[in-house]
Formats: sequence, C-alpha cells, structure tokens
Amino acid sequence: MSSPNTDPFVHLIDHPLVQHKLTLMRKKEASTTSFRTLLNEISMLMAYEVTRDMAMQDIEIETPLEKMTAKVIDGKKLVLVSILRAGTGILDGMLSVVPGARVGHIGLYRDPDTLKAVEYYFKMPKDMQERDVVVVDPMLATGNSAVAAIERVKATHPKSIKFVCLLTCPQGIATLREAHPDVQIYTAAIDRELNSHSYILPGLGDAGDRIFGTQ
Repeated sequence: MSSPNTDPFVHLIDHPLVQHKLTLMRKKEASTTSFRTLLNEISMLMAYEVTRDMAMQDIEIETPLEKMTAKVIDGKKLVLVSILRAGTGILDGMLSVVPGARVGHIGLYRDPDTLKAVEYYFKMPKDMQERDVVVVDPMLATGNSAVAAIERVKATHPKSIKFVCLLTCPQGIATLREAHPDVQIYTAAIDRELNSHSYILPGLGDAGDRIFGTQ
C-alpha cells in the first residue's frame, strides 16, 4: 500500500490483485453479476489494509498438543457503516473478512439541483463510544455525501473513523479532508477529475446502477 502524496491520511491500495479487479470492473461491458463479484472480492482485499492497525487481545486456547496464549481481534468493536445504496457492495465483502463486525446504515441521496446530500435513513449500533468505525461507499466524487455521513457518525462519538471507497478524485479528497481532517481515506484509485455532472473520470459509471442493474 502506498500514498499518492505527502498526506498520511490518504492511502492508495495499489496491490496488484486490487488493481487487476478494478480494471475489469471499469469495463463498460462488465455484466451486473461480474461487477458484483469483483466488488466483493476487492472489498475483501481492501479490508486487510483497512484493518491492519486493529487492536488485538490475548486469549487462552488449547491446540491438539498443548495450551497457549494467542491473539484475536474483537470484531464486535468494529462498525462498518454503509452509505446506501451503493455502499452495500463494499459492506458485504468486508463482512466476509470480519463477520463479527456490527453494521450501521446511512441513507443519502444527492439533490440533482444543489448536488448536496439529503438524509433519509440513519441507524447505528449502540455504545458507539467504544467502537471504531469504517464508513464505506464505492465512490468519493464531490465528497458531499461522505462529509454528511461522517458528520452524522461523529455525533455518536466513536473512537475513530475511516472512510473506504473504490474510486476518488482530487476534488473529492480535498472536500473530505477539509471537512474532516482527522478521517483517513482508503481508496483503490485516484482518478483525474469530475465531469460537469459530478461523475468521476475516467471512473466506472454509476456504481449503484452497476451493482443493482438499474442503468
């Protein structure tokens, strides 16, 4: 994993498997089934990097030969927060790796005139003060949805927050970093720019439409 610039809070996950699968997802001829499968696989791979610094604890176990002290993570202290609806695609893959994680949901849609995020749903686990949060959404484009989602999550006072996306661009990073400079960003690619309709270029189209087959 490497950083695209001097900002230690922006992490580019450039593992060859991640980049290979992302390229296949970008192709316009990729079917809904293959897009979902690839997103699930990439999410699992990204989860390894995102959870690299998770706290561990020692427990006593017994192997077939003897007792020993070994390390485990406490998945119950991790909350994966999906920004609906497209965030579900990343959520499923990460839950495969950390099945004990709690799950939160934030429903947002982009106002077509203002491009601002409008909330319609918010549900989080209890006792967020004891938990580390990973907010997931395939695209960090204008950054408005991510900023709004993280603002709502911060109101629950979690221990920490990270943001994970497949794709972003300089504008999206700048918006999120300005609003939430304490939140680390993990992404598989930093694309060139946004077009006049706030789509990432070269991008992969609308992630939600491609996940759910609603193009």
